[in-house]
Parts: sequence; C-alpha cells; structure tokens
Amino acid sequence: MIEDFTVWLVNRGLAEKTIASYTSDVRGYYRFLNGKTLNEAQCHELTRFHFLRYREALVEERRAIATINKKINSLKVYNDYLNEKGIVEEACIDLRRDRIRLASGSDHQVTALSEREVERLLFFLEDTKRVSTRNKLAVYLLLYTGVRVTELVNICLKDIDGLTHTLTVRGKGGKVREISLRHDVMALIDRYVKGERRLSRHSESEYLLLSQRGMRLHRDAIRDWLAKISDDVGVHLHPHLFRHTFATRLIRKGVDLTTVSRLTGHASVNMTAKYYVQTTKEEKRIAVEKL
Repeated sequence: MIEDFTVWLVNRGLAEKTIASYTSDVRGYYRFLNGKTLNEAQCHELTRFHFLRYREALVEERRAIATINKKINSLKVYNDYLNEKGIVEEACIDLRRDRIRLASGSDHQVTALSEREVERLLFFLEDTKRVSTRNKLAVYLLLYTGVRVTELVNICLKDIDGLTHTLTVRGKGGKVREISLRHDVMALIDRYVKGERRLSRHSESEYLLLSQRGMRLHRDAIRDWLAKISDDVGVHLHPHLFRHTFATRLIRKGVDLTTVSRLTGHASVNMTAKYYVQTTKEEKRIAVEKL
C-alpha cells in the first residue's frame, strides 16, 4: 500500500525528499500499530481511534511539537490518498483540530540531552558486543557535528579531509558548510574505513556509511536503531535530538550565535536564536531560588 501511495505522490509532482518524508512517517505509524496487540488487519488500518493513540504516544515521548505536527500532516496526506482510492471512507484527521499548538507567548522548547545523558550514551557506545563501529560513528557524527540525518547518510568519503580534519556538508537548498572534526571522531572514521567498512563487498562505494547489504545506510535504519537502544540508555533517542544537543551544548559553552548558526547550517542567526537561546525549567527554578 505504501508503494502505491508513493506512486500517487509522484503523480502529483511532489519533490523526492517530500515523498520520502511522507512515506517514512506513514511507516512510523504502522510500526506503532505493529507494536500493539492487534490482529493483522488492524495493523494495516488508519482509523480515528488508532491515530489519536499514536498522537498521544508521540506527546508522551516528548517529541518536539514541530516533529509531531509534521507526522500528523503526513498522515493527513495519506488519509487523503486512502479516501481517493476508496480504501477508507472516514476523514480520520482534521489538521485544524489535531495539530499540536504552542500556547501564545510560550517559550520555544527544544529537547536536548543533558551532560549526564551524553556521558551515559558515550559509555554505552563503548560496548563493542552491542554496538558496531559503524553505528558508533553515526552517533559520534550526529553528536559532534550537528548534521541532519539526511546529511549524515549522504556523507561521502571525499567530503572528509584527513589533513585539515574537516567535513564538508551539503545541506538544504544545496548550501555547503564546513565543520571541524574532533580528533576522536577522525580516529573513529579511520578505524571504520580501514576495518569494518573494508569487509563490505561494496567498500568502493562513494558513501561513508554502508548498510549490511553494502548500500548507503538509510536514515530509517538509524532511527530504528536509536529507538531500539533507547531503553538501554534511559532516554528516547532520535536523530534530530543530537542536532538539538549539538547546538545547545555549544551555546551553553559560550560559543557565539553566528558560529553556531554556520555550523548547523541555519538560514539565519535569528532561526538559531529562536530555537536554542532558551532557559530550561531547571535553570528557571535555580534562578528563582537565588532571589
């Protein structure tokens, strides 16, 4: 059904990345249903009941409001497809009613890993029995460069300069930016390329991170693995969380907004300020207690 949905989107002239985003969100919804005690038929349904349970689960997981609303929008488009094909008669989703709203005047809240959570994650990544070198490298790149997951999977070997320890990233709108790489990240890249990656039948691929089949690693594979280890680490992990953490940690360590904006590839410094210059609940509590 998702394959037919993809064709339906293509016929409407949608961009490739938009189509990939819609289908990824629909797969996420079905993974949620498959995790419930449902019969096979129910696991392939889109109903008002199932949608509301899914939205509630996203809220409980403390997903960012923008992320939840993007997923809701994707499911609305999928609902339109099902209606047009006569697969369902019900309009399960109403964007006006169902999108999560940020109260007027509220702070823009971005969830980021605390220093303690970062440390716990780093210790977990040292377990070579449970974490491959490739997966450890993927997390290091997300955590220490702030790249988007789409940018991560598109990193090519030629984008890494071993002499200057820099990574060239091609971001949204074809914008190119350079990010300095820490010594431990460079060492991990070298270890992966000369070890685990070299054993792949497709080691001559231009892409850095390869799947077990030798193809470029898919962003959904990264999302799924992070979700899988979330219980072990003790925090809900997803790719964009690391981007938030990267920017938040830089700002808290005194890095100026212009530099953070350039490193993250934001369209403007104002966008960086909007999402990352914020005060956490804990910081607000401590501030008041000083009065």
